[in-house]
Amino acid sequence: MPELPRVPLPPQSVLDAFGLRGVPEPLTGGQGRSVRVGGAVLKPAEGAEEEAVWAASVLERLPRGAGFRVPRPLRSADGDAVVDGWTAAEFLDGRLGPQRQWSGVLAAGRALHAALREEPRPGLLDRRTHPWAVADRVAWGERETDVVAELAEPFALLLSRWRPVEAVAQLVHGDLTGNVLFAPGRDPAVIDFTPYWRPPLYAEAVVIVDGLLWYDLPPELLAVGADDPRWHQMLIRALIFRLVSLSGLAGPSWRAGEKEAARFLKVAEAVERGCSGPGMPTG
Repeated sequence: MPELPRVPLPPQSVLDAFGLRGVPEPLTGGQGRSVRVGGAVLKPAEGAEEEAVWAASVLERLPRGAGFRVPRPLRSADGDAVVDGWTAAEFLDGRLGPQRQWSGVLAAGRALHAALREEPRPGLLDRRTHPWAVADRVAWGERETDVVAELAEPFALLLSRWRPVEAVAQLVHGDLTGNVLFAPGRDPAVIDFTPYWRPPLYAEAVVIVDGLLWYDLPPELLAVGADDPRWHQMLIRALIFRLVSLSGLAGPSWRAGEKEAARFLKVAEAVERGCSGPGMPTG
């Protein structure tokens, strides 16, 4: 049996700086890099310290009781949000969506985005070069890229369906699907803030596309944005975003290409069928 990858643990000096006591326990989910220490979750910033510091200041300003919760960032005794490459935030318990909680995920996103509406655009978004940042720019026609050969066919199909669209952008959480927790009697908790500067409707399209690609999304939810004539183009962009980011993460020994290509082609067809009814233009 292969040995599981070892999760990095914060040194005692980091725990001391944040005033934490306890034994770090690796948490499942996400990218498998988070650990819990008592009532806190610590994650390595992994070269994104500037974004982590900025994000902490944004999350600290968000209101309470506005239809969502977020983990409040912890700061060191010196007021630092990042200590030796580590961030810390309060631990929020709950059951992870999205299964059977699709409407709740979308509602939490809408509440969060309403609270973020007046936040200014951070310049650091322009300096990000990770696969998801590249994919986001490609999805919005801001740059071109090649994808692995296995995904070339669905990529070409999606690009052929891409059209310009006008929509007001703001700060959004671009990866809501697996990052909303549900607890009885409490507002949903939105975790792992992943910032992008895009229309909120696009963030919802990413959730729907994720559901079509990798979850058992109820078919009727494909029409969740049907009252907006831009919905079809948001779905196309969300598909391009996921495809290009997947391509950027695929290694030389990637063996799931044919399966993933078929998956994207199937969902692209479902989007076309779902967006071809009355009030759902495909242009």
